Amino acid sequence: MDESAQSPSFGSSMPPLAYAGQRIGVMGGTFNPPHEGHALVATTALRRLKLDQLWWMVTPGNPLKSGNGLPPLAERLAASRRLVTDPRIAVTGFEEGLGQSYTYATLTHLTGRMPGVHFVWVMGADNLASFHRWRRWREIAELVPIAVVDRPGWRFRALASPAAVRLMPFRIPEMAAGRLAMMRPPAWVFLSTRLSGASSTALRGAV
Repeated sequence: MDESAQSPSFGSSMPPLAYAGQRIGVMGGTFNPPHEGHALVATTALRRLKLDQLWWMVTPGNPLKSGNGLPPLAERLAASRRLVTDPRIAVTGFEEGLGQSYTYATLTHLTGRMPGVHFVWVMGADNLASFHRWRRWREIAELVPIAVVDRPGWRFRALASPAAVRLMPFRIPEMAAGRLAMMRPPAWVFLSTRLSGASSTALRGAV
C-alpha cells in the first residue's frame, strides 16, 4: 500500500489528509454552536492521547435530535474554525458527503478506506451518558478505541451509564492514555481535565 492513506472523495467532500501509521482522533457533533468546552475536549484528547491529528467533524445533523432550527453546515464549520488554534486540529464537514450522520457508518468508511491509520473516537462525558442510545454503539466500541473527556456535571452519570457499565472491563487507566490509539478495541479511557462550563444548549438559550 502507498504510504499515503488519503481517502477518495466521499460525495462532495473529503476527509483531511492522513498517512499510514498516524494516530488520529475523530470528534463528531452538530456543534450548535461550538464553544470553549468543545475546544477543551479537542486539545485534551490531542495532548493526552499523543495524537498526530484531531478531526473536528461537524455533522449534517444528529439522528437523536430534531433538526429544527439547526444552522447550515457551512455556518457551523466557520464558527468551529474560529475556536481552533492548534494546526493539528482539522475542522471538517466530510460526513455530509456520506449522506448520513451515523457514527458507526462513518467510522466504518474511514477504517475500511484508511486501514493503516489508527483512529480513536473522541467524545465528551455527556455523550457517554447517552451512548447506549446510539445506533450500533457496541459495534462502534469494537471498531475503534474510544476516549471520553470529562465535562462539568457529567462524570458520575457518564460512568454509571449502561454503555460505561457494559464496557467497564475494557477501560484502561488514564496513565496509559498515550497508548490508546495503538490498542486493539474494545478499549477506552476516561480523561480528567480542566472543566469548562460552556454548553451549546445554554448558548442557544441565551441567543
